[in-house]
Amino acid sequence: MGINEVRIIDEFTKLVAIDSPSYKEREMGDYVKKKLQALGMMVIEDAAGERTGGNCGNIYGFMKGDPARRPLLFVAHLDTVEPSRGKTAVIESNGTIRSRGNTVLGADDLTGVAAILEALIVIKEQALPHGPIEVLFTVAEEVYCKGSQVFEFAKVMSEEAYILDLTGPVGTAAYAAPSILSFTATIHGRASHAGFSPQKGIHAIAVAADAISLMPMGRIDEETSMNVGTINGGLGTNIVPDKCVVKGEVRSLSHEKAKRQAELIKKQFERSCSAARASLEFEVFTASKAYEIPLEHPVVTRFENACNKLKLPVSLIKTFGGSDNNIIAQNGIAGIVMANAMSRIHACDEFTTVDEIIRAADLTLMLMTIED
Repeated sequence: MGINEVRIIDEFTKLVAIDSPSYKEREMGDYVKKKLQALGMMVIEDAAGERTGGNCGNIYGFMKGDPARRPLLFVAHLDTVEPSRGKTAVIESNGTIRSRGNTVLGADDLTGVAAILEALIVIKEQALPHGPIEVLFTVAEEVYCKGSQVFEFAKVMSEEAYILDLTGPVGTAAYAAPSILSFTATIHGRASHAGFSPQKGIHAIAVAADAISLMPMGRIDEETSMNVGTINGGLGTNIVPDKCVVKGEVRSLSHEKAKRQAELIKKQFERSCSAARASLEFEVFTASKAYEIPLEHPVVTRFENACNKLKLPVSLIKTFGGSDNNIIAQNGIAGIVMANAMSRIHACDEFTTVDEIIRAADLTLMLMTIED
């Protein structure tokens, strides 16, 4: 039993060469569907593209296996962040793989896609024993998991899942992740001429600044963080701005803490608006909900056993990043997020290595075939 090392690196470079920004995954989806169909798997594309404004749906595949063994779900996402058009994988002499520097590499999450495809191919060509295997390749993950949010998980038989979408050495897995609440505060003031009659205006940007200055920023406690990311307002330097839009987010490993923090933010904006006689619109969007999988759960212990068989150091962590697993957990499936050979993600200096990609595929194959 073993991964074809040349084939998986070739596969990864082919995947990188396919443009697949969020909402534009059509070519990638077609490529993955053909790969799964060539293995004789049942393949379904859902209507996520239509429902999210994209051009491709989530791709689900099913490989029959020993019905006496528990079914397992493996997940990776097809989309990449920008800048991503025209990506090329450059393999350096030391085995490091980078882009040409003007785009992301797309190791997030194409190393995960490559690992799952290679593991399935090896199972098929070597007739390895395994239980029922379900795979899900999601779209629009990078934009708050829009694809998985509309996937019908009722059709999934697995009660346990492995999501390949985490930075760190292979052998690392996240068993807990935060709620992410994004907020938009729109302050309405009153415009006036900044030179002739500034006193007649209500300065919306100043109101926003007052509110923000009175809020804790960054790490609130060991479980919670808060950030203001964008501020937009004003039409000209000679006009007292009558509108300011502030956007930010709260993250917490406790969903209740996240909600309380969002409410505190709203109240501070209300106080600052009231003091200046401005008005406020405040909206909160729950992008993901926190989960924590018990360390004694089979989905965790199986991962540990698989790593031990491959002599990979095991590291179980809590992460402050969201993923499709936040949505999967809400649908009653216990999953952990595995490190899958990606570093410096969401940047043009993103990289992976040949050795780590092979390790990620080895671990995926082991999880698909290991007996409980």
